[in-house]
Amino acid sequence: MSDFLPTGIQLTYLVAASLFILGLKKLGSPATARNGNVVAAVGMLLAIVATMLDQHVLNYEMILLGLAIGTGIGAIAAYKVQMTEMPQMVGLLNGLGGAASALIAVAEFWRLMGTSQPIPLDVNISMLLDVLIGGVTLTGSFLAFAKLQGLISGTPITFPFQQPFNILLLGAYLAGSAYLIITPDSLPIFLGVVAVSLVLGVMFVIPIGGGDMPVVISLLNSLSGVAAAAAGFVVMNNMLIIAGALVGASGLILTEIMCKAMNRSLFSVLFSAFGSATASGGGAAGTIGDQTVRSIDPEEGAMMLGYARNVVIVPGYGMAVAQAQHSVRELADQLERMGVDVKYAIHPVAGRMPGHMNVLLAEANVPYTQLYDMDDINPQFEQADVALVIGANDVVNPAARSDANSPIYGMPILEVDRAKQTIVIKRGMSAGFAGVDNELFYKDKTTMLFGSAKDMVSKLVSEVKQL
Repeated sequence: MSDFLPTGIQLTYLVAASLFILGLKKLGSPATARNGNVVAAVGMLLAIVATMLDQHVLNYEMILLGLAIGTGIGAIAAYKVQMTEMPQMVGLLNGLGGAASALIAVAEFWRLMGTSQPIPLDVNISMLLDVLIGGVTLTGSFLAFAKLQGLISGTPITFPFQQPFNILLLGAYLAGSAYLIITPDSLPIFLGVVAVSLVLGVMFVIPIGGGDMPVVISLLNSLSGVAAAAAGFVVMNNMLIIAGALVGASGLILTEIMCKAMNRSLFSVLFSAFGSATASGGGAAGTIGDQTVRSIDPEEGAMMLGYARNVVIVPGYGMAVAQAQHSVRELADQLERMGVDVKYAIHPVAGRMPGHMNVLLAEANVPYTQLYDMDDINPQFEQADVALVIGANDVVNPAARSDANSPIYGMPILEVDRAKQTIVIKRGMSAGFAGVDNELFYKDKTTMLFGSAKDMVSKLVSEVKQL
């Protein structure tokens, strides 16, 4: 039995890794994402059980206590957290993942200091990398949570000599790491390196604007995986290395997709303080400068929708804030009963995290077959009688296509302005995260329906039923 156990553990790890890969594959489609989560969860269960059977595990009581506490907290959080707050929850989970990985490195350093054996060079380097990546992920993710939750300003925070200060911090980390490689038993220097990594995480996120948060969440998710892989090298656990590498790679791929959707490089996201422009505001309707905004009431909007043949609904963060997804589904169902063809257009960076709109619409049981990504739906807007924009802003701004001086120029958008008519549901004329006015609001074919998304959509449902 003792000879079989190590082999059995490694075989279980192999099965768990296969389930992780299969789960990630299924997460690529809204139709299979739920099954993908289940498959990956089964893989994680197998990995945990196999690790607990490992001979290096000495205290099962403490592990079981931690599992019980973590399971309870996770279950309560999953039940109580609103879908609109899911990006904040993802940010917290990223941070906790980074913290767990960094604590593994700290604990291993502490343990090795208590022995007379020298710390191997490869383990020392792995610990230092784990501390850096895990520390940056911890404080960076918590700061991203604070921005998304509105605890601090979501706009970029900059100050004079910020980049030289960051370089100084990085230099301090490298110097401390070099010292620890030569003299690996200095606890004060090690704790100093840990502190520097935590400060670097703060400095990494504060200059990033709210409009770039989907990219930041993806990148921090990737870093949490890399930190876990580094922790795997520290404790020599193959499963941790594989799982961390998968999370790191998938997060990096998603980050690249987000950057492509915004037509920006990762470097510009991290260092250009996008979103620092002052957001403009305005009243409900009227003339702003030399441009006129046309507004309608729910009755007029219902007539436009009810007598259309093809309607494309474009959800945005305003829909999420108002928790209007169920009302939107009710509106779509009513239109379909009247013979209207209804589709949903999903922009990759709509909302506060990748896939945010898909999650909200799935909660409202919107059929997956009605969800279209940007590349598939854009050619269909010219045939759409009405495009109904609910709380979206920058992702439908034609300036990205026509104004070379716009901060969002070149960003792929949902081309709702090509529809025969466009209705925009919005509280007011405030700008989006990019801080620029939306040209769509002033187009001849655009009408504004001002008010809360949930309230306006509910009124549209009532009016459509009376047609």
